Amino acid sequence: MIPVSEALEKVLSLATPLATEVVPLQEAAGRVLAEPVVALRMQPPFAASAMDGYAIRAADLAQGVQLRVIGEAPAGRAFDGAIGPGEALRIFTGAVVPQGADFVVIQENVTRDGDTITIADADAHNDNIRPAGGDFRPGDRIEAPRLLTPSDVALAAAMNVPALVVRRRPVVALLATGDELVMPGEEPRDDQIVASNSFGLKAMFQAAGAEARMLPIARDTEASLRMAFALAEGADLVVTIGGASVGDHDLVGKVAGDLGMERAFYKVAMRPGKPLMAGRLNRAAMVGLPGNPVSAMVCGHIFVLPMLRAMLGLGTSSAPRTQAVLRCDMAANGIREHYMRARVEAGIVTPYDRQDSALLTVLSGANALLVRPVGDGPRKAGDSVPILPI
Repeated sequence: MIPVSEALEKVLSLATPLATEVVPLQEAAGRVLAEPVVALRMQPPFAASAMDGYAIRAADLAQGVQLRVIGEAPAGRAFDGAIGPGEALRIFTGAVVPQGADFVVIQENVTRDGDTITIADADAHNDNIRPAGGDFRPGDRIEAPRLLTPSDVALAAAMNVPALVVRRRPVVALLATGDELVMPGEEPRDDQIVASNSFGLKAMFQAAGAEARMLPIARDTEASLRMAFALAEGADLVVTIGGASVGDHDLVGKVAGDLGMERAFYKVAMRPGKPLMAGRLNRAAMVGLPGNPVSAMVCGHIFVLPMLRAMLGLGTSSAPRTQAVLRCDMAANGIREHYMRARVEAGIVTPYDRQDSALLTVLSGANALLVRPVGDGPRKAGDSVPILPI
């Protein structure tokens, strides 16, 4: 067995940033920006009114002053003229502030009678004008790499950039193995179970920006596994589930080896998840996850998600951890790094009493993994402990 840190280093060495592609702006949210976005114009492109009101000269702002309204400027239709002494222009939010005006008095602060307004409140704390270029100017950038949020997409649109260069989505082939598995909705025999790992992992990987493809379940024969591996052709990452242990019916490692897999390691000093395998199968990276549902999902968080981030050009680092305050006492940990399902609320973490790697109900209720390092001593309630949010 190798330590988790060494296993992570080895799997990250299998993952390299993928090629880029250009996507239209409306399809860019959730993608990873690969090249900076450069603004082609300034925003606002002109001095704009921030409120509905009247554009005037600041020199005319005084309590009780009367001004003559000489026109109107809605958004999208600039006033063709200038504001002189004693004059005002009815203006609406987003409209161009006319020449000569340097203040917008809000409509609530005036009274109007025909073409005359009277300033009822000479509040001068804000000129209510958005200056030209106050948000960004030509040449300002959205830097890469970054996972594009809806706000980033809105900013790129305002910069007048219609398409973005993003990293290609990693294609992940998910291959569940075992005679004991049937698909949800099928009628299992008494000695079979419903496959769940593929569905949870597919959701996890797609949320991380990958394109996850579920292959048909491979049965415990070399012929079935060979056929399944053939269906994974073209994937950037092949993730197998189950069949990577050392039992008589665990054939994944053997068949993958026969097909040319260069194994990086087998078995990691962690729980859950010890029977973990990784390597390279032809042009694809390959990770063999344990068959127990919780083990597979935990290893997905610890190893596969960092691989996907590396493929997306987001760097090579472990899953982000933080600290929480332990609610209860815990005994010392053993010789394997332990990822305990736990619940964190208001900064306090409570590990579940039951940590069996087959208990999906516990995993579903957890929002964090409490990380126990190898040989970690007894812990007392109130200690600060590392957690990995999930």
